[in-house]
Amino acid sequence: MGQKIIHCLLKKNVSIHAIVRFNTNAEKIARLQDLGVRVIQVDMTNTQEVCNACKGASCVVSALSGLRDVIIVTQRILLDAAILAAVPRFIPSDFCLDFRNLIPGENRNLDLRREFHKYLDQKPIAATTIFNGAFMDLLIGPMPLILFKIRRVLYWGNVDQLMDFTAMDDVAAFTANVALEKDTPRFLQIAGDRITTREINAAVSEIMPRPYKLIKAGSIGLLNRVISLTKFISPGKNDLYPAWQGMQYMRDMMEGRAKLGATDNHRYQSLAWTSIKQFLSSNIKKALR
Repeated sequence: MGQKIIHCLLKKNVSIHAIVRFNTNAEKIARLQDLGVRVIQVDMTNTQEVCNACKGASCVVSALSGLRDVIIVTQRILLDAAILAAVPRFIPSDFCLDFRNLIPGENRNLDLRREFHKYLDQKPIAATTIFNGAFMDLLIGPMPLILFKIRRVLYWGNVDQLMDFTAMDDVAAFTANVALEKDTPRFLQIAGDRITTREINAAVSEIMPRPYKLIKAGSIGLLNRVISLTKFISPGKNDLYPAWQGMQYMRDMMEGRAKLGATDNHRYQSLAWTSIKQFLSSNIKKALR
């Protein structure tokens, strides 16, 4: 996500400093430097070092990904460093479902973001969270919704429950615009497509030479029981996306708790939004590998 945001900012001819850990892959650093990005390697446990790297910035964008040691501990250091450096604005590493209506304790990764918000909202800095639903890119990756090998589209609960999806490239483009504004709301919501499982099935059936069929795995209640059983059999406490974590995301989307309200898609008129049908049409070969 960080690299995609950087590419979008570069198109706007702005100066970018990329703060990276000392153990960051040298090839990744070289690629950024070749683009004209100033890469600053720091000890991410040292607030003063991170502060020095933030000085002069108009906005700090966090693209951190991980569990408690990253989303809470490291991101707090980044936030505190930004405040110490007198940076006026901060975009936390959310880029996810709207977790404000979720039940605490039922989605580990989003609980961490909620916990970080409690810390962030006490700090003297203007922060903007971007909610984008699920990344559309997951539909051709680990999200078990479109089952390409057996030509099925799977759902739990209500087949007509609206869900929000946004392509990562679109999230990055929107974030770049937010980062360059001087004043933005505490929360912004975007969705490239708001669509039901039934409509996803219709879209993929139009693209593929043979139609797909819907398959109901069970109720939301059954899914909750499957999540509990999977956590017991395969805990994966230190894994970022164990199987049960993916199920928690699916449950929150298909139950409707994470559904976005009115979106801010039209905030920047220059942006175009990718639909699921467009995304699948462009990436179908990758999905079928």
